[in-house]
Amino acid sequence: MSSYIEVIAIVEGKTEQLFINSVLTPYLAKKMIFMTATQISKPGQKGGNVEFRRLKDDLEIHLKQRKNTFVTTFIDYYGIKEWPGVGQVSNQSTPSQIADTINQANTLAVNELFSDLNSKFRFIPYIAVHEFESLLFSDSQILSSALGISEDKVLAVLKECGEPEAINNSPQTAPSKRLQQWTTNGKFPKTTMGIMIAQTIGIHRIREKCPLFNDWLNRIEAILPLNLDHNR
Repeated sequence: MSSYIEVIAIVEGKTEQLFINSVLTPYLAKKMIFMTATQISKPGQKGGNVEFRRLKDDLEIHLKQRKNTFVTTFIDYYGIKEWPGVGQVSNQSTPSQIADTINQANTLAVNELFSDLNSKFRFIPYIAVHEFESLLFSDSQILSSALGISEDKVLAVLKECGEPEAINNSPQTAPSKRLQQWTTNGKFPKTTMGIMIAQTIGIHRIREKCPLFNDWLNRIEAILPLNLDHNR
C-alpha cells in the first residue's frame, strides 16, 4: 500500500510547466503528493491552440503508463478550442460557472474514452479560467514591489474585478496585458519574473485568494486518503 501518490499535470505551455515544477511541486511534496508537469504535445508543436484531441492523445499515454499514476490538467480556458462544454458557456457566466461547466464536460468526455483505464478515479480536470498571470495578483504588495509600481494600481484592478481569477479577459485588460502595461519595455517576462513573483507570494497565499485554484488542490489532496482505501 502506497503512502504517497504521483500526479502528471498536462499543461498548456512553458510558464505553467515551470510554475508547477518549481513552485507547486515542492509545496505538494510535503503532503506526499509528487506532481510533475508536462506540456501538451503534438508533433512539432507545443502550447497554443489547445484542442481536446491533443489532450486526448496525451491522456491516453499517461493513463496507460502506470495504473497507480493520476493525471490532471492545467490549461487556460481562453486558450482552448474544440473542447467539451465550450458551447455551454454563456457571456454572462461567472469564473466559477465557466470552470464547473468545462470541468464537468471534460470529465464526462474523458470517462467515455478511458473508463477501462479507471479514469473516473485517476483523472482530475482543472481549467484555469484566466491565464497563469492572474495568480500573480494574489498579493498586491509583492506584485507592485516586483514591478516597481504603486500598489494602488494593483488594488484598483482587484477592486474592479473582485478577485484575481475574475480579472477580465480582453486584448486590453487580460492579466498578462495589464502586467505588460506596467513593465518598462512592455514585455513582462513571465517565465522568469512571473515565476519569481509566484515563488515569493507562495502557494498558501495564492490558495487564499484564488478559490478555483484552491478547489483544484483540494481535490488533489483528497486523493491520498481515497487511494489508501482504494488499495486496501
